[in-house]
Amino acid sequence: MSLEEMKKRVRQHVDLSWNRGHLALAEQMHGPDFIYKSSFNDRPLSSSAFSRMVQEIRHAMPDLEVVIEECVAEGDKVVTWSTLIGTLASPAMGYPASDKVLSISAMAFWTLTPHGSIREICTMFDMESFRAQFGLTTRSVTEKAQP
Repeated sequence: MSLEEMKKRVRQHVDLSWNRGHLALAEQMHGPDFIYKSSFNDRPLSSSAFSRMVQEIRHAMPDLEVVIEECVAEGDKVVTWSTLIGTLASPAMGYPASDKVLSISAMAFWTLTPHGSIREICTMFDMESFRAQFGLTTRSVTEKAQP
């Protein structure tokens, strides 16, 4: 699979899962050993657990849109920088509902098989910015660096 095909595959997965909620179709893109890791979860998720998480987030943010800002591929990896935009209409992930339109930056590292199945997604969300948009206390860089 070429690098351009890999990037297209990742974009398709984001569109099917996060933007459209077609989770059964997105799951078909996962390899048998699929694993999802993120700063939202305290443990890796299987393919079906990933779909449940996306479904919960989409339920809480019915106007959710994920925009891929940048997509780079090398070897068997694709890296995306995305912005999640939406309103948290009902409580989710320990955060209260809000009428504010939230914007969350995320970096994801994708590993694909030679045939294009998605083996792993590891996503890091900018949680400090997310907290700041809620008006919650954030910590300075110095405080975060200290044990």
